[in-house]
Amino acid sequence: MQQDEVRQKRQGVEEEISGLTLVDWFRRAAEEDGDMPALSDRVPDDAGGGWSTRTWAEYRTAVLELAAAFIGAGVGHGDVAALMLPNRSEHLIADLGAVHAGAVPLTVYATFAPEQVEFVAGDCSAVIAVLNGADELARWRPGLRRLPRLRTVVLLDESAIPEDIGEEDPEFISWADFTESGRRAYAADPAAVEARMAAVAPEDNATLLYTSGTTGDPKGVYETHHQVLFQVVITQRANRLPHGGSTLSYLPMAHIAERVISVYLPLKVSGHIHFCPDIAQLGTYLGLVRPHSLFGVPRVWEKLQTGLTAALNAAPEEQRTAIEAAAQVAREYLEAGQYGRTREADLEKRFARVDEEVLRPIRGLVGLDRAQDCITAAAPMPEETLRFFSGLGILLRDVYGMTENCGAVTCNRADAYRFGSVGLPSDGMEVRVTDDGELLVRGPINVSGYLNRPQDSAALIDDERWLHTGDVGWIDEDGFVYVVDRKKELFITAGGENVAPAAIESRLKEHPLIGQALAYGDRRPYPVALLTLDGETAPGWAAARGIDTADLAVLAGHPEVLAEVQKAVDAANERLARVQQVKQWRLLPEEWTVDTAELTPSMKLKRRVIQAKYASVIEELYGA
Repeated sequence: MQQDEVRQKRQGVEEEISGLTLVDWFRRAAEEDGDMPALSDRVPDDAGGGWSTRTWAEYRTAVLELAAAFIGAGVGHGDVAALMLPNRSEHLIADLGAVHAGAVPLTVYATFAPEQVEFVAGDCSAVIAVLNGADELARWRPGLRRLPRLRTVVLLDESAIPEDIGEEDPEFISWADFTESGRRAYAADPAAVEARMAAVAPEDNATLLYTSGTTGDPKGVYETHHQVLFQVVITQRANRLPHGGSTLSYLPMAHIAERVISVYLPLKVSGHIHFCPDIAQLGTYLGLVRPHSLFGVPRVWEKLQTGLTAALNAAPEEQRTAIEAAAQVAREYLEAGQYGRTREADLEKRFARVDEEVLRPIRGLVGLDRAQDCITAAAPMPEETLRFFSGLGILLRDVYGMTENCGAVTCNRADAYRFGSVGLPSDGMEVRVTDDGELLVRGPINVSGYLNRPQDSAALIDDERWLHTGDVGWIDEDGFVYVVDRKKELFITAGGENVAPAAIESRLKEHPLIGQALAYGDRRPYPVALLTLDGETAPGWAAARGIDTADLAVLAGHPEVLAEVQKAVDAANERLARVQQVKQWRLLPEEWTVDTAELTPSMKLKRRVIQAKYASVIEELYGA
């Protein structure tokens, strides 16, 4: 893309958001669409079921009242308000309540250990914490007395307020009492909140995020109102979320992608946010909500594929034959729609017919019949998963970005996509590649650095304002960006070959039995792999073959399972270069999870943790 075109697009976005903040966007949404639904929480079946919904006017009123509560608790302009809450209305009300009080909300990963919680809260000098209940308090309580600036702890679950409160502890207050204090204060005199709102400027910080961190302490990153608004505008330009469109909030709010989708983008389009408090219930909530868009890391799409495959396999043979014929048309249609290609009129007609008669009803089985935008990011998408959803008429579009640039910086658009890439640079953003293959990004959404980390900040942003992503990739002749792997995660074999483990792992995971994979080979003669079974697929696969157990640990040692996994490794090797081929592997008896520390909260592999945990296994593989 030429510099003049980049500047023109950047200027267009700047003009749209000039002088504005989240406060202004929220005011507009409540004034123009006050009666439209904004927030919906699922009511438990034993309490009547259905949804509890706030309109945009009610949402803003709750936010303003909570802003008054924050001010009453002594939260000042620029202070950090820490949140550890599930995906529910109160999370967004607390978040934007802090914003309207001139403060900076920080959602802390609910999976952080107490030591990490204490580090983060101390690093940013948080003055107040809003927590869900006893589980969250257990992560905060050990370090509270070592956080002198944290004066107040608000608990949604009143019963979690501890009885043994000492003089050195902060004040504990229930959410009900906290919100009531704000309601009374705002009703008596809204001037304090209005003054704080008026003082919020585009360059003020709108949120603080901490990287989930694969090694060492998490790093804090501030995002300004200007950066957030710029990101929302370019996100909406690259996608098609309709005015008032429905979304499903289920990923951690501590992740920049979820914040853009659930906190900020709805302000722009007066969207309707439905909350799924547990990712394990995603399939159920998709059917209930039928969102207009869905973002998920590859693991989420793999899980949806597993569920749908089981349902389709149970259909009568004649129906399965018709579905596969329709799927072939859909794949051909999406393949022909890639950037630089032209679809024939006959293909357009054939796809329209099979989509209406066969594919849309199938998409309806998983609640994706209304989804106009299906987005993925964070890791390579297994080709088999991409092929599966293409066969349903779903274009899974890869985007690329990171916390350090407030979300996506490249995007495959519906009218400009190329399989295997992460798309073209977003409006107003620049991407280039260094001589050693590192991707650099420049534009208004880049952060200025890390909180309290001058050396890391200097390494992140160079003198020409290019952000060094740490990712290795390349750009094709049409400007599409491709990501190979993290620069630090490439390993060099004993033969001097640079190998990207993600490429190997993606091939291995194309077999439905393999849930997770880690490839290793640093300074070794060849790559080896640690594998886990897919906890949802493996038991069904075993039962269909008369294996009378669903225990993953038992299945991991079963001869038939091991033989099938060997076939999967052989199939992957056939599609890998010689230096990438896996010579030895081990099927582990358990899955990797966030709770067992092998995954980050954003579901990425903690490579060093896994390598250390299974160091003896790796040595055995090289001794085999």
